[in-house]
Amino acid sequence: LRLNLPFLLLCINARIKETESNPHIIFTTSYFPSFHGGPAHSQVIEMSLQCQTQLQRSTITLKGSAQIVAQYFEYAVQSILYQRGVYPSEAFKQKKEYGILLWVSNDESLNAYLSTVLMQAKAWVESGKLRQMVLVIVDASTSEVLERWTFDIETNQDVLAGGKPPEKAESEIKGEVAGILRQICASVSFLPLLDTRCSIDILLYTGNIDEVPEDWEDSDARNIKNAEIVSMRAFNTKVHNVKTMVAYKPEDVL
Repeated sequence: LRLNLPFLLLCINARIKETESNPHIIFTTSYFPSFHGGPAHSQVIEMSLQCQTQLQRSTITLKGSAQIVAQYFEYAVQSILYQRGVYPSEAFKQKKEYGILLWVSNDESLNAYLSTVLMQAKAWVESGKLRQMVLVIVDASTSEVLERWTFDIETNQDVLAGGKPPEKAESEIKGEVAGILRQICASVSFLPLLDTRCSIDILLYTGNIDEVPEDWEDSDARNIKNAEIVSMRAFNTKVHNVKTMVAYKPEDVL
């Protein structure tokens, strides 16, 4: 099903794919841009610092962790779209988050599309169903996959089963996320130039879903043959562990 909106083409797909041990579902959404594209006194000080550290540690609930993961997805995807030139620079504005400056879209149609996709992703992260999200950059003319950004999600099964929520300093989580976003910004130093008009697909790999969302269709995995793969840092909320990597076709075979 294709939902036609101004400057927006949204295709949502679902395909059940059986593996030897774990059947899972691949969900995909596609977006086609409408244009080109950081002695006693000592004991008192030490105790004070320990108290401050304890105060800074927060209880990480399943819902709170899902929100952290979804927010990372949003800023990661938008950073990739800007850095890879899928949209022109004037379609973005700067925003400070995680202590660093990021580029975020000011295009209403793109933001609406991402909001729709990430709302569903967040729900599946919170339920423990989402295993992987993939952002695919495709040549709009040939449908050839040029880049495949993968976000693997591992869920703490004890917390998912109702166990005691873990604790971790919010500043530590933000620092880990900021490190990945810096790596995404630096990826332009090794990724091939995208000199063609591109579209994007977003795939969601899940566990068994009781009820498939309405308007979702079949899709394939959109893999790249003989791809180069670069792994980036991970971040861990102690509820969810998220790993990021990018696969791309080397310049000599573009």
